[in-house]
Amino acid sequence: MIKLGQYNHLTIIRFTDHGAYVDGGEIGEILLPKAYVKDEMHPGDEVDVFVYLDQQERLVATMEEPYAQVGDFAYLEVSWVNQYGAFLDWGLMKDLFVPFSEQKKTMEQGNSYIIYIYVDDATKRIVGTAKVNRYIQPAPHKDYYRGKTVDLLVWQKTEYGLKVIVDNKYSGLIYNDELQTYCSGQHHDVPRTGDRLQGTVVTVRDDGRLDISLQKIGKGRFRDFADELLEELEAAGGFLAYTDKSSSEAIAERFGVSKKTFKRAVGTLYKARKISLKDDGISIF
Repeated sequence: MIKLGQYNHLTIIRFTDHGAYVDGGEIGEILLPKAYVKDEMHPGDEVDVFVYLDQQERLVATMEEPYAQVGDFAYLEVSWVNQYGAFLDWGLMKDLFVPFSEQKKTMEQGNSYIIYIYVDDATKRIVGTAKVNRYIQPAPHKDYYRGKTVDLLVWQKTEYGLKVIVDNKYSGLIYNDELQTYCSGQHHDVPRTGDRLQGTVVTVRDDGRLDISLQKIGKGRFRDFADELLEELEAAGGFLAYTDKSSSEAIAERFGVSKKTFKRAVGTLYKARKISLKDDGISIF
């Protein structure tokens, strides 16, 4: 079965002046245009190609790498618009069509939007939609748990924080206080729509939505920060003027972690007899 709008592992059948033809099974032969044919290719060779539709709506194979494929969420820029809809640059010769009926608001040339790519059942064409909510699924509790590392696509800002698409399927939220800690501590820029990041699951809600942190959590996070804190101490000459009485804001500004994480890391290093605690700070033994 050919996977339209995705990568396929296919066998070269023959060559013509137009290029190489690969075996599409029941669909028949699919042209790999001459521009993508290499001298070392021979009949019987297997190749990985992306299959989509050309300007005449014919199946065609390409060696070009699209920014996303069918089944993906992506952040794409509008190349041009006409009376039927918008056409987005997705890295291929033929742009991705988003009809007006699939736009949440009228798309404008030069602007970028979060979209979902799918094959339209009625027309059998590859299209995009900005109405991505209907393709977001609830995260399965058996696969998602506190501390799991996940891939994120930043979706949109809300009053509570940043909505993100998790692992190309699920809805997640990074709360404002988490963003503040993340940005102030290590002076990260505030994530913007379209950014791709890694995060950590904090909570899996009953409805399958995920609360996300941009920092590691759990015991692993404390151990990792303990090592980082020790390095910071060494770089500072063996002493840092921070204690459990330091403010949460001061700790977040200096280290990029919560006060709880700081105190746990200090406790880890103290129990390992790597630091000593003083009234005005911590120092290396």
